Amino acid sequence: MDMKDIIRIFQYSWSLRRYYISIGFFVVVTALLNLVTPFTLKFIVDGLVALVDGEEISMGYFIVLVSINFGASITTTFISNFSGYLGDMLSVKLYSLLSKKYFEHLLSLPIRYFDDQTIGKITSRLDRGISTISQMMQSFANNFSGLLLTSVFTLVILAYYSWPVALFLIFLFPLYVWITTLSSRAWQKRQITINSDMDVSQGRFLEAISQMRAVKAFSRGLYELNLFSNKRDVIEQNTRDQSVEWHKYDIMRRLSLNVIFLGIYAYIVFQAITKTITLGEMTLLIQLATQVQFPLFAASFLIDNLQKAQAGSRDFFEVIAQKSEVRQSKNVRKLTVTKGAIEYRNVSFAYSTETNKILSDVSFTIKPGEKIALIGQSGEGKTTIANLLLGFYEPTKGSIYIDEQDLSQVTLESLREAIAMVFQDPLLFSGTVKENITYARPDSRREDMIRAANIANADGFISQLPLGYDSEIGERGLKLSGGQKQRIAIARAIFKDAPILILDEATSSLDSKAEIAVQEALEHLMQGRTTMIIAHRFSTIKNVDTIIGIKKGTIAEIGSPSSLAHKKNGLYAELLELQSSALLSKKYGITSQSESQKKV
Repeated sequence: MDMKDIIRIFQYSWSLRRYYISIGFFVVVTALLNLVTPFTLKFIVDGLVALVDGEEISMGYFIVLVSINFGASITTTFISNFSGYLGDMLSVKLYSLLSKKYFEHLLSLPIRYFDDQTIGKITSRLDRGISTISQMMQSFANNFSGLLLTSVFTLVILAYYSWPVALFLIFLFPLYVWITTLSSRAWQKRQITINSDMDVSQGRFLEAISQMRAVKAFSRGLYELNLFSNKRDVIEQNTRDQSVEWHKYDIMRRLSLNVIFLGIYAYIVFQAITKTITLGEMTLLIQLATQVQFPLFAASFLIDNLQKAQAGSRDFFEVIAQKSEVRQSKNVRKLTVTKGAIEYRNVSFAYSTETNKILSDVSFTIKPGEKIALIGQSGEGKTTIANLLLGFYEPTKGSIYIDEQDLSQVTLESLREAIAMVFQDPLLFSGTVKENITYARPDSRREDMIRAANIANADGFISQLPLGYDSEIGERGLKLSGGQKQRIAIARAIFKDAPILILDEATSSLDSKAEIAVQEALEHLMQGRTTMIIAHRFSTIKNVDTIIGIKKGTIAEIGSPSSLAHKKNGLYAELLELQSSALLSKKYGITSQSESQKKV
């Protein structure tokens, strides 16, 4: 893992510095205590040799040395475990911290980012990236840092007693690091492919689970399983190749370690045979040299964690590097809505320079409190017009104004606070009815929530639920009917009480009975609000003030319903004709399949 990546992680988690400092202190103490055993063994061996040679060595001498060694061991046990506890807490706190930063940044990203991502990829990056980073930091704190520091102290002492042995070991470290670098590059190359395949498989898995009704309705369970299984097979094959390659390099690492330590032990034993060093010093040197081996032997496991953390941190920091939608200009100010007048001035939009324009020189005005309807076939740009008003995207040309305030110069938070929206899909959250209705202001009074539900024609069915407003509605409101979900969505918009309202085909998926109830709720909701309606049903737009027909990203017609009703080849006139044909067909059994299928 690059040092810059570790530094970035420290920067992101500097609030946890007391854990880093505490662990660092205990690591130093433990590293020093690890040197006690080799030295006590040296003095014990030298004492035994002296005793054999006839010198008088008291039993107390050996008792003191054994006691010192025992005391150091006991202290190491307690300190290492407490340090391990701190490492565990550091890991979980680091996971929480990075998760919060990841989620916080995701919430700040523009809608454009999510257009190009799958839920599976986003969640996979969270799990893989942050988990591997926190695990690596835990391993580093609990194991590797202590072993590394022990090695440094040991090399200093070895250099004092036998500089050739220290030189052997110093030569081993760069050799080991060089081989590790080669293995790391090869590992990373394959891991990028594995991560990409995992994102795809995870994404399809979550998508299939979330669309389980469609999977079962079309009997495509086996198909989805095969898609997932095939991708997992590819991951297995790549992991096998990655593992074989990694272990080949690990054999090279360990063989170099074995050969060099053969030379070290041979040299130490030769010095003892030639009486250049005492038996006690030989014991000390062998003990110290063995201690230096530990971080190198453990490196196989630790390097694996470091490599995973590097791949994971790349994904994490790639998301963090995405530009936030927060506007940084000094001229940005809070939007103040006094009347609710909206104006589009020569607005054009394309998702990228490579794509055709979705909108081209669109200009129109919505007066305060006026209700306008956007009509046109699917894909003509109606929803894009609404998305631009919400600040989900920025116009590539032109400007949008609310009460003469350029929306590019106001904060997105204040802009969205001024707009309530009812989507075609209600977009409810798992939880209670109350949590969904009060989503904009969770701490508001219960009376206000009930009032909003009454206006939305929702209080009646809510009161009949087992726990009323405290009833759980399931993921995306699956325990409710379509009409019930939409009325809760309308109650949520009423509760928000914003001066501007957007209705995006709010009744398109409902049956006639549910549509009547929802339409009544919408009429209440639109009172006194500047309203933009995206719809293709006559019932939704029959009472609007102005109709704007959109065709190929431009305004094809604009005017009152009465003025457009008889316009030759007009979009609104065609809508009336098609809906009239549909009514006749339903009433008299006419089965004409002409253009009445066309969606406008």
